[in-house]
Amino acid sequence: MKQIALIILMIFLAGATIAFAQETKPIQLPAPQTDIGKPLMQTLKLRQSARTFDTKALPQQELSNLLWAAFGINRPESGKRTAPSAMNWQEVDVYVALPEALYLYDAKANVLKPVVAKDLREATGKQPFVKDAPLNLVYVTDAAKMKNASEQDQLLYGAADVGFIAQNVYLYCASQGLVAVMRGMVDKPALAKAMNLRPEQRVMFSQTVGYPK
Repeated sequence: MKQIALIILMIFLAGATIAFAQETKPIQLPAPQTDIGKPLMQTLKLRQSARTFDTKALPQQELSNLLWAAFGINRPESGKRTAPSAMNWQEVDVYVALPEALYLYDAKANVLKPVVAKDLREATGKQPFVKDAPLNLVYVTDAAKMKNASEQDQLLYGAADVGFIAQNVYLYCASQGLVAVMRGMVDKPALAKAMNLRPEQRVMFSQTVGYPK
């Protein structure tokens, strides 16, 4: 009887693994469009936070442009990026919470890699609008990449580097008619658990992005 139960459990787990692979394939994003957008001074004039969002999904081209602006590679010969990072640690990972799954942005390959096959948007913040907005970005620092940094410096430089990325997102949104808001009201331990983060990884902030409602 126990053997039968074990076989059933193994079949169930195998099926779940197959379903995960089928439902959450990596998303190859189109090449970012780097010749679009309003002039910088106009963009700065339009930059603001919003807390109401249309539920309409962002097209993959828009998502590619947004993520490249946030923390994409703008100097392929060196792998350096659109936002600075202390010591060139590049310790910030950008996670993308979409209705179908949670993904990790791979800037080098311009790919969204599936991480969790469920909708984690509601878990990315305590405000009611986060669960229905089309996109929530989660900024995670990885202490394993911050060689010889004290815990205080990990927090200090990690927060600064996340701020640079988030401002890039704000400016892109202002330039392209999107809206965004940076958020610190997050149950970070619960979100880290839901995201299957390692102990060295720390949830810093979330940022909601979408079309104005």
